[in-house]
Amino acid sequence: MRIRLFLFISSLVCIQLLNAQSLTTKNKKAASLFQKATSFYSSDKYNLTIQALDQALNKDENFIEAYLLLADVYHQQEDFDSEKSSLLKAIEIDSTFFITSYFNIGVASFHINEFDEAKVWFEKYQSKTRSKLSKQKADRWIEKTAFVKEIMNKPKVIEPQNLGLEVNSHYDEYWPSITADENVLIFTVLAPKDTTRLNAGSLPKTAQYFQEDFYRVIKDEEGNWASREVLPSPLNTDSNEGAQSLSADGNWMFFTACGRKDSKGSCDIYFSKKTKYGWSEPVNVGSPVNSPYWESQPSFSADGRTLYFTSNRSGGFGGKDIWCAKVIGYREDGSPFFGKPENLGPNINTQQDENSPFIHHDNKTLYFSSEGWPGLGNMDLFVSRKDKNGEFGESVNLGYPINTTDDEIGLIVTASARTAYYSSSRFDTSLGGKDLYSFTLPVELMPNPVSYVRGKVFDNKTKERLQANFELKNIETGDLIVEALSTDFSGEFLVCLPTGAGYALNVSKPGYLFYSDHFDMNELSSAENPFELNVYLNKIEVGQQIILKNVFYQSNSFLLKASSHVELDKLTAFLAENPDLQLEITGHTDNVGGEDYNRTLSKNRAEQVYNYLVKKGINKARLKYKGAGMSLPIESNDTPEGRAKNRRTEVQIIE
Repeated sequence: MRIRLFLFISSLVCIQLLNAQSLTTKNKKAASLFQKATSFYSSDKYNLTIQALDQALNKDENFIEAYLLLADVYHQQEDFDSEKSSLLKAIEIDSTFFITSYFNIGVASFHINEFDEAKVWFEKYQSKTRSKLSKQKADRWIEKTAFVKEIMNKPKVIEPQNLGLEVNSHYDEYWPSITADENVLIFTVLAPKDTTRLNAGSLPKTAQYFQEDFYRVIKDEEGNWASREVLPSPLNTDSNEGAQSLSADGNWMFFTACGRKDSKGSCDIYFSKKTKYGWSEPVNVGSPVNSPYWESQPSFSADGRTLYFTSNRSGGFGGKDIWCAKVIGYREDGSPFFGKPENLGPNINTQQDENSPFIHHDNKTLYFSSEGWPGLGNMDLFVSRKDKNGEFGESVNLGYPINTTDDEIGLIVTASARTAYYSSSRFDTSLGGKDLYSFTLPVELMPNPVSYVRGKVFDNKTKERLQANFELKNIETGDLIVEALSTDFSGEFLVCLPTGAGYALNVSKPGYLFYSDHFDMNELSSAENPFELNVYLNKIEVGQQIILKNVFYQSNSFLLKASSHVELDKLTAFLAENPDLQLEITGHTDNVGGEDYNRTLSKNRAEQVYNYLVKKGINKARLKYKGAGMSLPIESNDTPEGRAKNRRTEVQIIE
């Protein structure tokens, strides 16, 4: 709800209500109607307030307090033209009665994009007030007006598209969250508790009459959104739930709930995951993320390791700041727990409020709302990007018309980096209240594009679906990029792959040989061309073998490349976890060159792997190696792709 700018309700009028003779009207009927209007106003019954004030002004057209209260009601309804007219009428009657009216006319002019006129009214207010703080407040608005005028003269080219009746309704829809494959959209809906009362007349959007619930839409085979459906319990309850964040694969959800029996403070962050029976019973993520303060608006990173959220806890820069906390482990029920939260620092947070963090799937680009950075409205949308040291850089306003003189919050961006979703009520295409919209993000505001690998994990013999651990590492630096789990009931997984690097994927499960794969993500890779991959894991048994797809050698040489260390370190860890195993390492080549040359080359390459493992502490007695040369191809040597697959290193369990 818009912050009330008017001061007379809590001071001037309330004092006058105690002494009706101090009102500017001498008409008893007008005074009585005014008192009736203030009663309606205190109950947020704005339409009835307006009716009573109009009747009072019909009795006395010079009733200043009625115009002032009417202006405040129009301000709450965001009818700024009517607000300005009411204030001008009050000043016309008595220009000295309520000096703050000059300031409020400036604000109303600002909201209807009359920036030059707004500046004039702020300057008039400065000339009439004696308060130093009031003059400084007007200065801030004059600066804001100049900033907004400049930024609106350089508009971004966007064409917001209403998501349509399958998603939106005449209720309020907001807080979108979407999976990396863009097939599932979950959002919050502010729905009436009693639809019959809503249809009978307008009700204030308060907890007495409305509640927030989660809804979902899924794309059909043609790529269109199917009809929305409300999510069942235990996610939705008779209380409010909202401001949710989905994991990249859509199997985890973090959301906000307030006033629950297990809450640590006023509002807390909760966790639920998909099971074969639906969503699990939500659990409080606990300390230290949740505290006696207010925590809300979670955003879970695609790497599966970091939760971003908003809190008004102590130790920040202002009222509400954006914080993050790392996953440090998992409880028996599979829910994550976190380390000590860290404030995102002065490039993000200000002395004012920051809200609605969204960390993109590239794990580098953060979108959020702020009232502290220069903006068009009270809350504007901004973007900040991590530098090479992992620190967030300068916050950049997303510009007009993404931002307006209204409040903007809750923007998300798809993994493909092109499409943004957010909620707005300002477009002619609105179906009622706030609707969800999508638009193509201007290039300069895009994050790094991200593709993904999606599939299932099976037992190779039984074909039973398995839950497995996933690690995605940068092949050159060894940095862990993504850590994830497939679901425990379907074996399904989705792992994001940022572009611009090569990655080693490792899939592991206790009691099984691990699986490895390699992805070169150049700038042409995209979310529109994801990788489909079914992984078959072999139980740890004599005779089982795996191909080490991330072991690389110098061309025409047996020397290991440094990029092989990620895979070989994983093999070292596997052997350490299974101390009774013995392995044979076999090198293979393509058919380029002679048979003796290739046999010698393959043996030397296998020996290099053997030596690496021994240096890492693996007992020599547990290892053997040999070279098979070009004698055991797995693909035709007639193509470059086939020859590349034949040049490989395998390990086999021999005891």
